[in-house]
Amino acid sequence: MREEEKKRTSQNSNWQRLMKKRWVFPAIYLGCAAIILTAVLVSQTGNETGNPGNNAEGQGPTTSYGDQDSVEVNSPVENFVMPVTDVNSSVIQKPFWDANASKEEQEAAFIEYNGSYQPNTGIDIAMKDGETFEVVASLSGTVTHVENDPLLGNVVEIEHLDGVKTIYQSLTDVQVKVNDFVEQGETIAKAHTNQLNKDAVHVHFEIRKDNVAVNPISFFNKPVTSLLEEEGQASEEGSEPAGEQDKEETPAEGEDKPEDGEDKDGDEGSSDEEKEESVSYLT
Repeated sequence: MREEEKKRTSQNSNWQRLMKKRWVFPAIYLGCAAIILTAVLVSQTGNETGNPGNNAEGQGPTTSYGDQDSVEVNSPVENFVMPVTDVNSSVIQKPFWDANASKEEQEAAFIEYNGSYQPNTGIDIAMKDGETFEVVASLSGTVTHVENDPLLGNVVEIEHLDGVKTIYQSLTDVQVKVNDFVEQGETIAKAHTNQLNKDAVHVHFEIRKDNVAVNPISFFNKPVTSLLEEEGQASEEGSEPAGEQDKEETPAEGEDKPEDGEDKDGDEGSSDEEKEESVSYLT
């Protein structure tokens, strides 16, 4: 019994001496903190594994409200592409009429119908072998107009963003209807002929911003935002400072101001014979 008491007394004294060390309590605190932190990290990792986020692989962040489907926040901006599946086999049969082009290029871009001429407001695309082909959407968007026009053939219009739309004419076997959303590259119809071009199977393709036609060739493989930026630059260059547009020319001292109806050179107006002959366009 005495030996057991001596052992217990020795163990107690050793424990007391250990607890008197300065580093014991800090070590205990650090150990407890490490255990708690490890438990928290393990718990968070388990929650993330069991509840994956809404982001799908390869897509931008999405948001959802209530029971609604997730909507992608940062959609990538698409580039305009040729409305055909095989670009290498295609050819531009009739180019866009450009006011800055040469006389020969402008003549090649006129459309003749029943003795009247109109500038081509788009491009006519055909295949080198002359066969029909699938016409696809140049950009993703919503179909806003589908019509069978007796002169233009089947027509499909697709609305994009900020007043930008693409137009497809001379179609057959149309596969879309109004309010359909089509993805870029999705087939909307097949190429055919129309009354303006009976000799070749083709698709007439236009790009318009606020109903003003632009040259599609200038925007292929460029983002749709490039069209918006170019229009903004053109608007800035064409604008005048406030007050300049209404500013009238002041006559020099001693010079009489022209009367109403009389031009500045003293002539009462140009005669009808002096007016340039205008070109008749289709409407």
